[in-house]
This record gives sequence, structure tokens and C-alpha cells, in this order.
Amino acid sequence: MPLSGTNPLLSYWSMHCASGALAVALGAFGAHKLKSTLTDLKMLDVWETGVKYHFVHTLLGLFAVMHREQEVKKGTTHANTSNIGAGLCLLGNLFFAGSLYGIVLTDVKKLGILTPIGGLMYIAAWVCVAADR
Repeated sequence: MPLSGTNPLLSYWSMHCASGALAVALGAFGAHKLKSTLTDLKMLDVWETGVKYHFVHTLLGLFAVMHREQEVKKGTTHANTSNIGAGLCLLGNLFFAGSLYGIVLTDVKKLGILTPIGGLMYIAAWVCVAADR
């Protein structure tokens, strides 16, 4: 079954591609603009951590979508945990990387409460993708 406009896999694919483009843009922003404007260079490390995890989990999400598409083509009917994993990657990026970006841009340290929630979503995403074998 090819990816189609009504297929949720296509939506996940598009969202992860957009997430990857955003990660590239945010990485470039950090390397070029933030580096020259931040007074506390430790915050640049925080930004780079966000970008690194953003990239890795965008790629995991893309892998999960491709894996699920292969399972659909084979007619596999077992649990659809790769889709859940792909969604958790997106949410993890929002909570984990997004909170780190927010801390750097706003200096609101309370956003850090969201970071471990995103980390748990990342862990759950890996488990979901591993379970869909």
C-alpha cells in the first residue's frame, strides 16, 4: 500500500521531515546567531543538546514510519507500536528539545520541568519501535 493523503503514515512522515528541517535551522541559528549573542556560553551547550536530541529522535521517527510501512506492505497485523513510537518522538521533541530551546531563548529555568517528561517520551518511543518487530 503506497503512502496516500489519507494514510496516517504520510502525516507522520511529513511531520518528521518538517521536524528535521527545523532541527537544521535551529542548529544553524545556534551556531551562528546565538553563539555571538549569548552572555553565558554554557547556554550554547544546552541549545546544542536540544538540537542533538531533536535530530536523533526525528530520525528515529522517520525510521519508525518506514518500518511500519514495510510491515503494512507485508500484511502484518500485529500491534502498531511503531506509529505510537513516531508520535512519541514528535512529542518528545516538543517537550525535551523545546524546553531546552525555551530555556536558552527566554532564560525561564522553570521550563526545565518539561525536559524529563520529554526524556521519558523518548525512552517510550524507543521501546515502542523495538516492540514492533
